[in-house]
Amino acid sequence: MNQMTWVRGVNAALGRVAPQLLASRLRERFMTPRNLPPRDWELPLLNSAERITLRFGLSALRWGSGPTVLLMHGWEGRPTQFALLIRGLVDAGYGVVALDAPAHGRSPGREANVVLFARALLEAASELPPLQAVIGHSMGGASALLAIQMGLRTDALVSIAAPSRILGVLRGFAHFMGLPAAARAHFVRQVETHAGIPAAHLDVQRYQLNVPGLVVHAEDDAMVPVSEAELIHQAWFDSQLLRLPAGGHQRLLGDPVIVRAVLDLLGEVRQASLKAVAS
Repeated sequence: MNQMTWVRGVNAALGRVAPQLLASRLRERFMTPRNLPPRDWELPLLNSAERITLRFGLSALRWGSGPTVLLMHGWEGRPTQFALLIRGLVDAGYGVVALDAPAHGRSPGREANVVLFARALLEAASELPPLQAVIGHSMGGASALLAIQMGLRTDALVSIAAPSRILGVLRGFAHFMGLPAAARAHFVRQVETHAGIPAAHLDVQRYQLNVPGLVVHAEDDAMVPVSEAELIHQAWFDSQLLRLPAGGHQRLLGDPVIVRAVLDLLGEVRQASLKAVAS
């Protein structure tokens, strides 16, 4: 018997006799990220960054100068995971600001969720020059889509390996941990209470996405299935879909195809803006 089989067995038993207690414990675990150290290949970019502190203590890294692109990493992620994309944007003349999400890196907090990620994007945008683009990976992509609904203004948006709805993420975690039905229901309700928004409302099918965008996903993503990208693209009229044959959930961030696609999108948005001004 492996460890996860044992954990699921314990959760199944405890969930029948004390579903609320088990749900509370797993809700805390679900919302408490680990701070994982950067990999060796991230260190040169980290050392070249300017560390800045935004309002309310939110921490970020900045590279380059020029039109601003704002980045948000995923759950238990880091700004420097965008290394190739950051270098490509800076080389193309953009200034890049990459956030430490709430409860990640040097940003304050012990717990986080997609709503707090989205609010962090809004707080950062209020202190930065007008945004040329917002780019989010995984939970960062989901939070960027949500932030648009909360008033975030940007010329373009890029979602990479993001889920289309948070309820599916919650149910997937509860199923993986072996929660019986009553404990699953309590778990979802407790997450909703802490996030402050019903999970069913955190779904791109409910969103109004009126900004040009790019949806990126790898076919072999074992964490968030590529079908989620299709749902986001279908709900987002002004979006392009880029499906990569390989790259998993994390490795795709190092694919130069993404850099070219992002720069192409920014170029298209800029040309459209110039034509609108000229007319």
